[in-house]
Amino acid sequence: MKSTNTKIATLMIASAALLGGCASTSSNPYNTGSVYGSPSTAAMGYGTIDSIQVTRGSASTSGTGAVVGGLVGALVGNQVGSGSGRTAATVAGAVGGAALGNKVEGDRAANSGRDMYQINIRMDNGEYRSVMQDSVYDLRVGNRVRIVDGRAYRY
Repeated sequence: MKSTNTKIATLMIASAALLGGCASTSSNPYNTGSVYGSPSTAAMGYGTIDSIQVTRGSASTSGTGAVVGGLVGALVGNQVGSGSGRTAATVAGAVGGAALGNKVEGDRAANSGRDMYQINIRMDNGEYRSVMQDSVYDLRVGNRVRIVDGRAYRY
């Protein structure tokens, strides 16, 4: 019995560490400042808005749902069967619980009601950049803009 509990504890710690590596480390997921090109050139520039696309919500998750789901699934799976069947049920419960927990957390993030705007900009030097913002205020296609710290501002 003690070796089974040790295996389960080891499995839970390993799955938590593995799933924790999938977590987002972004402190502000709503202004990612993602651009085509290197981040060092994204600090400032001038251009014209080529297009604006709207995306609903943000499906990024922290990984908490996966970890909690994996732990609960492992505990439930451990109650089934005995011997190697119990170990298999524990592993299956942990994997299934992690997948379900991550899905639930992702659905909540996607349904948060926040629209994101991908603003595609043709720069004065001929490059194209794409900036993600949580609002566009008065920006329209064809406007001259200035990019400062990954955000587009009307110029």
